[in-house]
Amino acid sequence: MYLPRSLISHLYQQLMHANHSQSPPVLILVSLEPDALCACRILTALFRRDYIPHKIQPVSGYSDLAIAGEQLVQPMKLQLGGTGGVVVCLGVGGMVDVSTVLGLDNVEDGEDPSGGVQVWLIDARRPWNLGNVFAGRPEDALQSLDANPRSKVPDVIDGRIQSTYKPGRGGIIVYDDGDIDEEMATERDAFLALLRMPELEDDGEDVDDSDGASEAAQSTDRLGRSKKRKSWSDREDDEEEDEENRRPRQRRRSNSSDSDRSSLNRISGHQRRDSHSSSGSPQPSHSPRSSPSPSAQPASPHKLRRRLLRLRRKHQAVLHKYYALGSTYSEPISSLLYSLAEDLGREDNNLLWQAIVGVSSLELYGRSMTGVGISTSLDAGGSAGWGGQRGERIRQVLRDEVRRLNPPDSKDVNGERTRGETYGVIPCHGLSPTDNSIQLSPEPRFLLIRHWSLYESMLHSPYLAARLHIWSDVGRKRLHKLLAKMGVSLSQCKQSYTHMDMELKRGLRQSLLKYAPMYGLDGLVPPPASAGRGKEGWGFVRSWGWKACLSAIDVGVIVGAILEVGKSGVQTDPTGKPYDRHDPKREIVDEDGKLENQAWVERFWEAYDALGDIEALKAALPTALHLHRAILRTGTSLIEKRQIRHLKAFRMAIVKEGPDVQLFTHPAALTKLALWVGEAIAEQEKDQRGKIGKGGKGLPLVLAGLNEKRGVYVIVGTGGGGGTIDVRAREKRRQRAEEKAKRKEERRIERDRKREERRERTGSADAEDEDESEEEDEDESGDDSDDEPLNEKGHGKNRFGNAFQEVVDEINARVRIDSFEHCVVEVKKEDLSGFLESLSMKSCVG
Repeated sequence: MYLPRSLISHLYQQLMHANHSQSPPVLILVSLEPDALCACRILTALFRRDYIPHKIQPVSGYSDLAIAGEQLVQPMKLQLGGTGGVVVCLGVGGMVDVSTVLGLDNVEDGEDPSGGVQVWLIDARRPWNLGNVFAGRPEDALQSLDANPRSKVPDVIDGRIQSTYKPGRGGIIVYDDGDIDEEMATERDAFLALLRMPELEDDGEDVDDSDGASEAAQSTDRLGRSKKRKSWSDREDDEEEDEENRRPRQRRRSNSSDSDRSSLNRISGHQRRDSHSSSGSPQPSHSPRSSPSPSAQPASPHKLRRRLLRLRRKHQAVLHKYYALGSTYSEPISSLLYSLAEDLGREDNNLLWQAIVGVSSLELYGRSMTGVGISTSLDAGGSAGWGGQRGERIRQVLRDEVRRLNPPDSKDVNGERTRGETYGVIPCHGLSPTDNSIQLSPEPRFLLIRHWSLYESMLHSPYLAARLHIWSDVGRKRLHKLLAKMGVSLSQCKQSYTHMDMELKRGLRQSLLKYAPMYGLDGLVPPPASAGRGKEGWGFVRSWGWKACLSAIDVGVIVGAILEVGKSGVQTDPTGKPYDRHDPKREIVDEDGKLENQAWVERFWEAYDALGDIEALKAALPTALHLHRAILRTGTSLIEKRQIRHLKAFRMAIVKEGPDVQLFTHPAALTKLALWVGEAIAEQEKDQRGKIGKGGKGLPLVLAGLNEKRGVYVIVGTGGGGGTIDVRAREKRRQRAEEKAKRKEERRIERDRKREERRERTGSADAEDEDESEEEDEDESGDDSDDEPLNEKGHGKNRFGNAFQEVVDEINARVRIDSFEHCVVEVKKEDLSGFLESLSMKSCVG
């Protein structure tokens, strides 16, 4: 089931009204990333205001999620003596069947599978697992399909929760950010059509279907749910399960013909009535299709079976295309939860700042509407490149909220803040000791400029480093020339930015606007504010009195560094001693990664506390500086030593030596390095050839980092770029598709009328063959018309998650796919070469 955006506060209000002193605490499962962490702080702030008890449980991957399900979620079930309750998943489980992972489907016949446990699923990753979206409670979905129009209005229609819905029955509920209602009508119709189809054995017989549909039937289950991702420990379990389930499956097939015949006879009339329904709603009793002529001969069971198989394969092909498009990101969940607070009337500056930090952090990890990858489009400056027009709309809403909740201060008698916004001066301090306001700022694409020197901030900026080729001596000289043209001496720019000459700081923005385009840095700073574009590309800054002044990007960088490295930044082995990779007595420890996951969870609490404590943020600044120095050193080494190899489908590099190897055993830190290297290579290719390869999408990059303590390589695959999705063009395509569907429906009605007249006139079985041929022609033409929008929809998307799974299914490599980021995988050291060889034959970008 899914909760539409218009009813975003419906479940929360029901929970608030049902809360009492004996209510069980709400369990919050949170992924280890800045966006989910900010969303968690927003939700817990709402819970505290309404005195709703809650418990936070960070999870690092699918194995942790399964453990949390076994130890925390399943004891809540009524069958096991629990009292039910609510589980909130923030950034976890959107791409898999959550009920299976949490163990909410292991019950006896006749019992409620959810056991009174209601799961709120809030995730920005796509594609959705359609079983979560449209069948969180299958019995409710079937009830809505077969409901009598004269009965009371159901509270769940086609998986969509209505305003009359009363919680307390359990199930999976997905929070929709608007995409499900607006863009997934085709997938919804296909999924619900499969849901109402009877059980039917498919032995691969030829029903004039395409090979693609047959592959779809093999890669998805009956309802089109994607298969659970496997680790190297799952293979033996699968073999044992196959051995145990082989005989029962044979017994079922022994009488399949009788059951198929009875099923077909039972649904023949129902299928005729509903096969052309787009929403699954029942047809009126006076419909001509529900009362065929007595002279017409009924179709044989064999023809009904072939027709049903063909229809099922067609729907499975639709779902297969949806899952095969690749992984993407939608609206950040911190923004979605701020919308919840706004709908409840609880918004304030603290919640707004958490949403701003969460939204801003996505750019640091390359998460966009085309998946994890770089953006090669010309941006308007600041963070305007993330998410295309939709991302800019989200940021514009946040800017409006900043103006509404932070009006001009009456104490600012000299107009310092107004003057700063007018002339584009970067704020570095608050107006008073009690100033905790948020303001807009024309942030340049420098890294931690308020806490570094101007030179170091420019040197470590991924945007500037890629375009100036900062890894080479020539690139350093270009940086020096740019500073000279701006009138900034090296002695000035190498001291702390807060101590620079005030005249230089006031003129910095104008100098960058004037001289940056000469070096191809058009998006280095946001353009001046105008009536048409407003302050597009401007960033966000918050003051903590005279203690500190940080931008949202700064906070995202620091919190990310805490999660990836920890406050200390020193790598230790499980005994607590610093790890020496050159020790001849070293041995592989923590092979399954449990100790590593525990360390990551401890860092979560450090980052959670730092978001609410400015002193903790300032104390973690050295960790962030250390991490980004390591990224510059390692990326420069890979490019200068020509360690980046070109394979058929992607570029590849391996980080296995150097002083910073242990820093990049964390997938998020390795992703940042991969984005730095990928953007540098893309700009290098653009300068040499004048364009980006592979049709403007760029060549993907696979980066492997050696974790010698565990004897594995952590591998991350990033897209090559290719810009962002044009939302306006997509809206026009949607309108054209609706018009085409309307015309198609009119033709169908006319064809049905002629078909009924022909049946009454002939009364022979030949009409059935003619009907089947007409339906086949219609299906083929419908498939052809849908190819173009689907291909455009999948342009440039990151498909490494699909490619990794295909490789695991083909070769006997020891692979662990446990991260919620499906473009991340772990491979044993000995199996790396075979894994990469097989991966090079796959399509990694849509």
